[in-house]
Amino acid sequence: MAMSLAGCGMGSLSSGWFGSGAETASPSSSISDDTLLSAAKLDGDGTGASATASLGTQCPQFVVWPNDQLLTVYEEGRDGDSLAVIHRGEITQTARECSIQPGLVTVKFGFSGRVLLGPKGVPGAVNLPVSVFVTDANREKVQTEPVAVQTEITTEKPIGYFSAVRTVSFPIPEGSRPADYKLFVAFDKAPPA
Repeated sequence: MAMSLAGCGMGSLSSGWFGSGAETASPSSSISDDTLLSAAKLDGDGTGASATASLGTQCPQFVVWPNDQLLTVYEEGRDGDSLAVIHRGEITQTARECSIQPGLVTVKFGFSGRVLLGPKGVPGAVNLPVSVFVTDANREKVQTEPVAVQTEITTEKPIGYFSAVRTVSFPIPEGSRPADYKLFVAFDKAPPA
C-alpha cells in the first residue's frame, strides 16, 4: 500500500494549505515553529481558536483538550484571586499532517500560544508543562508525550509567544481506521517549581 498523506488543519492558516485528501511529497515543510508563532501572534481575540476542522478524512484530529487550554499560575495559597495571577498560558493554534501506512500512523503536529504576564508576575523566562496524548476510538490513552514550552516576557512586552513541533508514531490494529484516533494537547495542571 502506497504511503498516503492527509491534510493539515490550523486555525487561521488552514485555507489553501492542502485540499481534502490531497497528497504531497513533503509533509514536513508545512508545519514549522515560525508558521505557528506567526499564527499565535495573529490570534488577537483571546478566544483560543484551535483548528478542529479535519481537512484530511483519514488523518487523526489534533485538538486542544477542552478543560486544559488555559493555565493560570497564582501566588502560592491564592488560587482564584485575579490580583494574585503570576502568568496565564493559552494554547491558541494547532496543526497536523500525517502519513498512513499499514498498521502505523505517523503524525507531525504543532501547537502555539501565548503567555500573559499577570499583576504578580515578574519579567523573565516562563516555562510551562504541556502534554500531547493519543487516544483510540474508546478515548483510551495509547501514548503520551510531555512537552515543555518556554517564552520570554519583559516589562515592555508582557505577552510572550511559544510554539512546538513534534512527530509521533503509533500502531493501529488491523480493522481500525486512523480517523478513529485523536491527538490532544493540554497544559499540565501542576507547573514545574
